[in-house]
Amino acid sequence: MLVKAIVPRGYCKGVVRAINIAKKASQQYQNVYILGMIVHNQYIVKALEDLGIQTIDAKGKTRLELLDEIDKGTVIITAHGASDQVFKKAKEKNLNIIDASCLDVIKTHDLIKDKLNQGYEILYIGKNGHPEAEGAISIDKEKIHLITCKEDIHKMDKQKHYIITNQTTMSLYDVYDLCEYAKGILPHLEIAKEICTATQIRQEAIHNIDNDVDIVFIVGDPHSHNTQKLASIAGQNKEVHMIESLQDLNINCLKGKKKAAVSSGASTPTYLTNQVIEFLKQFDETNKETFIKPTIEKSKILD
Repeated sequence: MLVKAIVPRGYCKGVVRAINIAKKASQQYQNVYILGMIVHNQYIVKALEDLGIQTIDAKGKTRLELLDEIDKGTVIITAHGASDQVFKKAKEKNLNIIDASCLDVIKTHDLIKDKLNQGYEILYIGKNGHPEAEGAISIDKEKIHLITCKEDIHKMDKQKHYIITNQTTMSLYDVYDLCEYAKGILPHLEIAKEICTATQIRQEAIHNIDNDVDIVFIVGDPHSHNTQKLASIAGQNKEVHMIESLQDLNINCLKGKKKAAVSSGASTPTYLTNQVIEFLKQFDETNKETFIKPTIEKSKILD
């Protein structure tokens, strides 16, 4: 089968940094905890557990609430970032804090704080309940407003001065659309789009996919927002399947297909994506021996 391996794909610099920080912490400290999933990928979470690092996560709980479950040791702040309140509470509990926040997320937090000090209120385009959005909005819950759709923009006061920014993993096309719409509604609006470079170039590569591609596979955890957005963009004009690993690939969907494209979210292990690519390259629907999938070697997940 012909395979187009989309470039770039897989780990972004923020994920590489966070994983390396966690691996180093496992060698230096005992009782190491990660406050939420370090990145949204179950394979990475399990691989870190094998190193003795425990992930503290519960659906519906904020980072501040999750801290209640840690009484001693070292706590790692995930790549999604966290509010100042989280850092303060961790210090009050005498925890050793290691900050693995993505530098792009920190940049957005600094922008928000600077504009708040200048008297602006903030419109933050993001996903409700996402840890990155949670950390940003917690900076000032009264003056930072979560924008998830166009209807939210109509709730704003047209007399106030706003600056609009966003969760770094949002679709650049969705952000542009909401920003342009807001400009027509709010007269005192400044725009500061904060899509991270890794997210942008991955989305653009998917948007410009080859015309002769029959089917697209996006490898990544279903909880990963940037992975979901890649699948959404690909799905606008192609048959797309989002899979966590090769084990989730349904052989039946390959029947009659000549060329496949493969990409992956910024938190997807390169090993898992490469396994999908190599399998597809050798696949021949007339030869059942090529249907056999290799197993996943856990030791290669964090490579």
